[in-house]
Amino acid sequence: MKTNLKTREAIRQRFLAVDTANVADVLDTLGYLDQGLAHDFAPYPGGAVRLAGWAYTIRGQMTPYALGGDAAKMRACQGLSPGEVSVWSGDGKGICYFGELIAIGMKECGCAGSLVDGGIRDVRWIGELGFPVYARYRTPVQSIGRWQVTGHQIPVYLRGATSARVLVRPGDFILADEDGAIVIPAEAVDQTLARAEELTRTEHRIRAELGHGLTLAQALERYGHV
Repeated sequence: MKTNLKTREAIRQRFLAVDTANVADVLDTLGYLDQGLAHDFAPYPGGAVRLAGWAYTIRGQMTPYALGGDAAKMRACQGLSPGEVSVWSGDGKGICYFGELIAIGMKECGCAGSLVDGGIRDVRWIGELGFPVYARYRTPVQSIGRWQVTGHQIPVYLRGATSARVLVRPGDFILADEDGAIVIPAEAVDQTLARAEELTRTEHRIRAELGHGLTLAQALERYGHV
């Protein structure tokens, strides 16, 4: 979806006002049944942080190499643009993909946050940055010498909720909240957002009416399943 930065930010802000649960329901109706990510993706540090933005993908693999840095990781992060979410994938086990310093660099680029199919560290300091991160685990062990970036802005796979893997392509949309994380295919962003907003408005009406005495049975009869 080719849109200017102002339009992209407006879309991102609108997504921040809808829930992943509503987005998941909408994607089901559109035929995208396996877009939810595994249950162990969680915000670090904990809390009700929300994450939304276009996917900027980074992939790596476990491979021994000399200490001294990961130039490929630095190059990949330098390509981030405002409103994008860095999506980290690969086969890392027990190591962090990035910590505080990389998070600072990503935030300076206007990155909207990170989604990590692996580990992070420096959790307290990342929290103080106000930089949203969803990851599968935290660990003090660095990636340097163990895990190396092998590519970026390419299609990648993340662990899924209802399938083994979920495909994430550059330009797909990432949304995460208290219920988990989900991937909206780029070609379905506009339609998904419009329907999710409509569903959100309906739910707000139902909650208001329930608060004024409407019973659940009456709500189901009036609005059906939502």
